[in-house]
Amino acid sequence: MSDASDELSQMRENYTAGAFRRSDLRHCPLEQFSEWMKEVQSAEIIEPNACTLATSSIAGSPSTRSVLLKGIENGYFLFFTNFGSRKARELKENPQAVMHFPWWGMQRQATVEGLVDRLDEDSAEEYFHSRPLESRLGAWASRQSEVIDSRESLENAFEEVAERFGENPPKPSFWGGFRLKPETLEFWQGRTGRLHDRFRYSRTTENEWKIERLSP
Repeated sequence: MSDASDELSQMRENYTAGAFRRSDLRHCPLEQFSEWMKEVQSAEIIEPNACTLATSSIAGSPSTRSVLLKGIENGYFLFFTNFGSRKARELKENPQAVMHFPWWGMQRQATVEGLVDRLDEDSAEEYFHSRPLESRLGAWASRQSEVIDSRESLENAFEEVAERFGENPPKPSFWGGFRLKPETLEFWQGRTGRLHDRFRYSRTTENEWKIERLSP
């Protein structure tokens, strides 16, 4: 075994942050998620709304990337991206996705699985114009996931759109929002001895959920 592998094999964390019991759970998983999100924010975890979004092609080839959760509205989890990006292309082929929130600073994880569709244009427009100016210009300058020849090309593209639009760039037609409707949500709390607490909510009807404890 190499030195690096030996070091990796010795890495482990003892989870001692506390228990997560069945009696702690809210009846609605969205309320439970919101409660944990507030606690993570209060603990000043860096980018608490950052998650890993997993998608796959129609052939089943998976891919992941980090995205920011930008809202929970009417039971949907919202995020935004360039429609030419790999994730957007894969979601068009296969609209199933997973959002994984790794809140390691609190020894917690949350996982949300479900079907994804496009957010309406009015909502995407509203969110786009709430973003900082540099982010709005960056949406125009970056053709996400496309090959570029240099950093300089990207910076030149940014300067060009800044000169073109000034301080009021419109929303690009190739940029917008997606919304994930949860079918399952899992909440994980680390415990001593790897006897972690795991609870899964599974949708049974539009407004009803089954709650099960999972073995760690």
